[in-house]
This record gives sequence, structure tokens and C-alpha cells, in this order.
Amino acid sequence: MPSRLALYLDLIRWDRPAGWLLLLWPSLSALWVAAGGWPGWHLLIVFVLGTILMRSAGCCLNDVADRDFDKHVKRTAQRPVTAGKVSVREALVLGAVLALLAFGLVLTTNRVAVAWSFAALAVAIVYPFAKRFFAMPQAVLGVAFSFGIPMAFAAVQQQVPPLAWGLLIGNLFWVLAYDTEYAMVDRDDDLRIGMKTSAITLGSWDVAAVTSFYVIHLIVWTVLLVERLAPWVWFLSLVATVAQIVWHHRLIRGRTREGCFQAFRVNHWFGCTVFVGVVAGYALK
Repeated sequence: MPSRLALYLDLIRWDRPAGWLLLLWPSLSALWVAAGGWPGWHLLIVFVLGTILMRSAGCCLNDVADRDFDKHVKRTAQRPVTAGKVSVREALVLGAVLALLAFGLVLTTNRVAVAWSFAALAVAIVYPFAKRFFAMPQAVLGVAFSFGIPMAFAAVQQQVPPLAWGLLIGNLFWVLAYDTEYAMVDRDDDLRIGMKTSAITLGSWDVAAVTSFYVIHLIVWTVLLVERLAPWVWFLSLVATVAQIVWHHRLIRGRTREGCFQAFRVNHWFGCTVFVGVVAGYALK
């Protein structure tokens, strides 16, 4: 029998860091934008650790909410809660502890960031249940996975200006892109059990929509950031990200489980490329 620690680590996807990296890159990009460059070690540590903790807490809640659905999906049937290896109570207690640790980090910033952290928590709690009611639950995830952006501005500037919400909207389209790729992996299983996903809603337009979502994300962020960064640096970043979009299109156009899952798993490189463009754009301006 695996140890409890091993089961808990499996529950929070410790061996699959791609999930928290998808949260981390836009949060760090926003941190640099809010600070106009290097934000300092304190906020960097708060956001890196806070992102890991909140993503781990989210996994606990998500697995509890989806336990009756996951057992019908090949990819998720052996998750600890679904397989009965970790109880619902254990998963919820672990998630609550992780969320409290993350909140402790937020308490080291300022009152504005603390206040916005409650909104971030509310969205994170709502998302696991959105799949039951909304045709595009990935949009709810987009808000949840983008909330590090207003949190970053709150932590640095003690306010959340229109720029932060614009970046959030742009990032939402990136989340729509990669989570639709993720949903394409399980489309057949989701159709059978009656789950709602963007992959099902978009139907035959899924590949074109995913590609468009990536492009919209880059357009929005370019409009908002190009004057704040060294333009030539941001242009190089765009070239690298557009090349990745072409790669993703090739991976998902056949709609195979393997291709779509690979496309999802490498998305953190897309976010990392954007982050490097932001950091270098400020450093070399």
C-alpha cells in the first residue's frame, strides 16, 4: 500500500508541475508589469509559493467535486479520491490547510491584496461545479487561472487598475485555448457522462477556435504592453509564441487523444515565453 504522503502528493499532482506553471507565468508577468520591472524577492516568493499552494488546494477540491464523474473517464479513474484511496474528508482537510497557508502568504502583503484574495478563492470554489451548468466552463477556469494578475497589481500598487483587468481578459483566452485542448482529450467520455466542456460546445470548430484563442491573447497583451516594453524584445517573444501556436495547431488538428494531451502539457512553455518577453522587455528598454 502506498504511504499517505505519497497519496497526498498524487492528489495535488506534485509530479505534474505543468498545472501550477500555467498559473504562475501570467501571475509573474503581471507582477513585473505592476512593478515596472523587478518586483523584489518578497513578492516573488509570495507569488511562487502561493501559486503552488493554491493550485494544489484546487486539485483537492476539484477531485472531490468530480469524483463521481472521474470514475467514468479513463484518464482520471485512478485519481486518489475517485479510486477510494483518499477519503473526501481527507482531501477537503488537506485542501483547506494548503489554502490557509497560501492566505498566510497574502497576509504579508497589504489589505487590498488580502481583500481580493477572497474573490480569488470564491472563483476557485465555483469552477469545479461550472462543468455541470455552463456550456463553456473553461471560461470560468479562465477567470480563476487569471486571478493572479489583479492580485499582483494589488500586492504591488495597492489597487487594481484597468490595465490589470485588460491583461486578465487577454489571459482568459489563453486559458480557453489550452483547457479546450485538455477537454478534447476526454471529449468522448464527457459526451457519454453528460459533462459540459468547450470541446463539446465548439464541435467541429474546436481546432480553429483554439488557434484563434491563442492569437487573441497575444493581440490583447501586445496592445496593452508594447509601449511599456522594448518593442524589439516583445517582437522576438511574439515570433517565438506564434511558432508555438503553429506547433499546437499541428498537434491538435487530428483530434487524437495523444496529440491534444501533448499540446496541453507543453503550454507552460508558451506562458514562459511571454514571461521572458515581459522581463527582458523591461530590462532592455
